[in-house]
Amino acid sequence: MITWGWTGMAHDASLAVFNDNGLEFAAHSERYSRIKNDRNLHPDLITEALEYGKPDRIYFYEKPWLKKTRQLYAGQYTLLGKESPTTYMRKYLKDAPRCTTTSHHLSHAAAGYYTNPFDRAHAAVLVLDSIGEWDTVSIWEGKGTKLRKRWSQRYPHSVGIWYSAMTQRIGLKPQEHEYILMGMAAIGDADKYYDLVKQDFIKKMPSAKDPRVLFKRNCHRGCMDWRTDLNTIQDYADIAAATQRIYEEIFEQFVKATAELVDSKNLVLMGGCALNCVANSIAYKYFKEVWIMPNPGDAGSAIGCVLAHKQEFMEFPNAYTGHNIEGDYPVEQLLQELLTTGIVGVAAGRAEFGPRALGNRSLLADPRRPEIKDRVNDIKHRELFRPFAPAILAEYAKDYFEGRTGPFMQYTSTCTNSGLPAIVHRDGSSRVQTVPIDQSMGFRKLLERWHAETGCPVLLNTSLNIKGEPLVNTREDATRWTEKYGVKICLPESGDG
Repeated sequence: MITWGWTGMAHDASLAVFNDNGLEFAAHSERYSRIKNDRNLHPDLITEALEYGKPDRIYFYEKPWLKKTRQLYAGQYTLLGKESPTTYMRKYLKDAPRCTTTSHHLSHAAAGYYTNPFDRAHAAVLVLDSIGEWDTVSIWEGKGTKLRKRWSQRYPHSVGIWYSAMTQRIGLKPQEHEYILMGMAAIGDADKYYDLVKQDFIKKMPSAKDPRVLFKRNCHRGCMDWRTDLNTIQDYADIAAATQRIYEEIFEQFVKATAELVDSKNLVLMGGCALNCVANSIAYKYFKEVWIMPNPGDAGSAIGCVLAHKQEFMEFPNAYTGHNIEGDYPVEQLLQELLTTGIVGVAAGRAEFGPRALGNRSLLADPRRPEIKDRVNDIKHRELFRPFAPAILAEYAKDYFEGRTGPFMQYTSTCTNSGLPAIVHRDGSSRVQTVPIDQSMGFRKLLERWHAETGCPVLLNTSLNIKGEPLVNTREDATRWTEKYGVKICLPESGDG
């Protein structure tokens, strides 16, 4: 039996394909349309999914009619006439079966819980995002193959909406540039506007016994009218720093409340806020094990809405589930380019499902060169303060970094080696990707060769795109990228894609 799960019609459209053996394919629509955060499915994505067979069942990641009640409450009248998921899907696949809907936060919870790598008998699940149908935060308990919601907070009180509104307030794009605010916080003074932000926005901070966070205003339509006199670049950095600190305080209380409600040492973190890698390590103060599925935002719910109905665990060893550029990973080409110029792109194998490039659609560079950070930021058209992540052979991580690390760039840690200036942020932190021992992984083989040649087990690893554009997906995308931006991208020498 072939089963599809999908997200879209709002933002971040994605599609996942399961057969009787499990997940076969999962990809973002934006990679095919070349439109960042594309809300629509793309015909080429549908065509590629059909290579695995026509779907017998299709699941959708939220409940549209329940969502419409919240949109009516919020005065979003123009959204009330949106077509049903089934009608929408049949524009792409005329004989598609009727879509079965799943609640938004259940899709998030299921994506995390049923892919967790630890003791699966019992776990707490914290879902934190801007908004589902009505829920903005939810706490779940997973026992065996069942998930049960233990607590939730409803719209309009949403830390995710507030964080996005503050992103817009400092001149960035909401629902896209929150990670830039997080990075910008490192160059700001968190004390300067901390009290002011709290005073103007927060009515009640959460606690372990009463986890509600109450806001003084509904930020769903932004907060561009807030303190318009604060308009310098340094003001923006200081606002970012205060926002991030307050978010971390709220996040910690949500984690404590989760630990109070669910008697487990295992925590699953999901929702778009789980991409806040600076805050995520706080969870380890209250839980022994933490799992964040590599695509915790809405796009990852293409997997979650299927698992919510299957109620079955699945292995999730890596995030390489997308479009395949076939052929051998070009290890020697990449090595020589790194040794010669210090910067090279790679597009090989299956694309990553999630926002992080993990070695198959990456721009790689020598982290030892002080000038490399500015060169790569210039290539990617990014602000010069923006940090880059290191990828390191897993067995050397503790020799170079202090703090939490992992294979999916979900935590920040402190770099303890002064010889890697290109991958250290202004505050001394690094968002580390550990690359495990896996002889089938081309990126692992490249790191091993690089280490053998240079004595350094680390490469700078950033996504193969420029600011505002999706990651390179196909061989043709890679060729166009090289022609436009003048950086060599190494591709497999043989194969299709």
